[in-house]
Amino acid sequence: MTKKERVLHAFHNEPVDRVPIAFWYHFSPDDDFGQETIDEHLRLYREADFDLIKVMCDGYFNYPNPGIAQIKNPEDWFNLKPMGADHPYIRKQIARVKGVVEAVKDECCVFYNVFCPMSLMRFGTSEELLMSHLKANPEAVCHAFEVIGEDIRSLIKGVIEEAGCTGIYYCVQNAEEFRFTAEEYKKIVTPAELAVLEYANTLSDNNILHCCGWAGDKNRIEVWKDYPARTVNWAVYVEDLSLKDGKNYFGGRCVLGGFDNRKMGVLYSGSKQAVKNETKRLLEETGTVGVILGGDCTVPSDIDHERFSWVREAADEFMGLLIDKSIRAGR
Repeated sequence: MTKKERVLHAFHNEPVDRVPIAFWYHFSPDDDFGQETIDEHLRLYREADFDLIKVMCDGYFNYPNPGIAQIKNPEDWFNLKPMGADHPYIRKQIARVKGVVEAVKDECCVFYNVFCPMSLMRFGTSEELLMSHLKANPEAVCHAFEVIGEDIRSLIKGVIEEAGCTGIYYCVQNAEEFRFTAEEYKKIVTPAELAVLEYANTLSDNNILHCCGWAGDKNRIEVWKDYPARTVNWAVYVEDLSLKDGKNYFGGRCVLGGFDNRKMGVLYSGSKQAVKNETKRLLEETGTVGVILGGDCTVPSDIDHERFSWVREAADEFMGLLIDKSIRAGR
């Protein structure tokens, strides 16, 4: 089974020869080094022998809409206009994805990290400004969410149709329990956020929903429960929702993750045997169909790549045991 076949089988809850494995980290969060950034993605993929590539949006966290500089009062958000599909912010991201896709050809699935509208606004302004303006004039800020969503859709169209990536890894955030009630979130944030994902689904049937627990704060994860994506990834340890329980919670869809991405987690700091034991525990508990082993989120960039091989080795051993049991049962 090729890497691409393995991942797509997992996405569609079909049997695999081995559970796919993939992790990722930031190379240079604040900068785009062009070909060097592309090469870093390829180096990690090849050294770790992952089954898929998630291309990071390093260098593009800040949404550079010039209209943001003109925002003085909450109602000013009504004046925000999209940057357009030809803006360098969009074109350069498409070029990065295209560089990765062309390098691996048809060897594996490639996904691009895309943030939701509210997060891009937060990155481009500040936590304090966004929340104060949202409280003062939610209609104006929601208008801005829609505008930002238009630029995100232009980006998605480019990375899928032009660059040729398999789909997107859609990062939704901002549903922390301290920020909104579930009802507030669904009224204020969901419309523009969901519109982006639904658009992505018109271009690819294989998109990943990432319910981000980036700051370690528990989310009202129920607001994302019914978002339509082929595969779901969430912060198992932040949300206190295991891979097995999450698979049931999200309607039996393919799940990605299982490992704590933080330095305190077994993947980063545990012994080889501890990592292998955790791998086998996850597979014993969750099964091997519709499962991709990975992290809750981005892992530390200084992690020893050998640790990824321990996960793969344990997954291979686990599948071997299943095959052996099946053979003996058939005698």
